[in-house]
Amino acid sequence: MASTSHPYTELDRRFPGLLQENIPLSRYTTFGIGGPADRFAEVGDPIRLAELLAAARESAVPVFLLGEGSNLLIDDAGLRALVIRNRMDRIHYEGQQVRVESGAGFHPLILDTVDHGLAGLEFAAGIPGTVGGAVWGNAGCYGRAIGDFLLRARWIEPDGRIREPERGDFDFAYRDSVLKRNGCVLLETVLELSPGNRQESRRIIEEKLALRRQKHPQEQACAGSYFKNIDPEEPGQQRIPAGRLLDEVGAKGLRVGDAAVFAKHANIIVNLGAATAREVLELAAEMKRRVREEFGIELHEEVRYVPAELPPSRGG
Repeated sequence: MASTSHPYTELDRRFPGLLQENIPLSRYTTFGIGGPADRFAEVGDPIRLAELLAAARESAVPVFLLGEGSNLLIDDAGLRALVIRNRMDRIHYEGQQVRVESGAGFHPLILDTVDHGLAGLEFAAGIPGTVGGAVWGNAGCYGRAIGDFLLRARWIEPDGRIREPERGDFDFAYRDSVLKRNGCVLLETVLELSPGNRQESRRIIEEKLALRRQKHPQEQACAGSYFKNIDPEEPGQQRIPAGRLLDEVGAKGLRVGDAAVFAKHANIIVNLGAATAREVLELAAEMKRRVREEFGIELHEEVRYVPAELPPSRGG
C-alpha cells in the first residue's frame, strides 16, 4: 500500500481531489495486466499537465505517462510512481495540416481525417493507442509510419520548458523516436496529409481492419505484436517478420500460466484471463531462446515492460 507521507503528501495538498491512490493499472492496459499505482490522475488540459509534472519534479516523484495502455506490460507489483493518464484529445484542421493533442486515439484520428477529406494515414487503421504513443514508438505497418507525416510538435522538456521541435528533432527510426530517451512529454503534433477521396479512404480502412481481424485477437487481451521484426541483411530489403521465425520454432501453443502464444499469430502473447507479468516475461524469454538457438537471431521486444520502481521524475 502506498504511504501518504512525503513525497506524495505535497502532491496531494497541491492537487486536491485529482490524485487517486492504489488504482489497479490492469484496468488501463490492453493486456489487462498491472498492479496498483501509488498515485493516479487523469489529465485533459496541457497547462494542468505541465503543473503536475513540475510538482512531481520538485518532489522527486517518479512519473509514468499512460495513454490507452497498448504495447505495455506493467509489473504485477504496480508502479511506485505517479501515473498520469493522458486525456488531451483536441483536433484542429488547418488546410492539409492536422494539429492533434497527444492523448487523442490514433485510430479515431484516422477516421476523423478521412471525414475531413484528407488521406495518408489509412495504412495504420486499427493500430491501438494514442497519437502520443504512436509518435513515441513511431508506430506503423506496411512500410509506413506516423513519423513520415509529422511536421512539428510541442513537448515539455525535462526541465519544464515547452519547446516546438520539428521532424528532424525526433530521430525517427523503425519503432523508435528520441522520445524514448530524452525524457520529454509530448503535448501535440502537427501532421501533414494530402487531399483524399473519402470513399476510397474508407475502402482502404476496411481492408486493413479486415486483415487485422484475421490475425489479431478479437476476444482475448493482448498488447499487440510482442517482438520487433528483424532488420534486413541488405539495405532496401524487407524486414524479416518475427512471427515467421517464431512460427518455425513452434511457438504457437506455448503457454505459461494464463499467458499463451496466440493460435493465429506466433508473435502475439494473449492473456487467457488471469495472466501475470511474470508469466508473460517467462513465456517471452522461452520464445526468444528458441529463435536464438535455431537461427542465431536475438529478438527485441516491441512491448515495453515497466518495472515497479522508476527513477525520480525529470518531468516526463
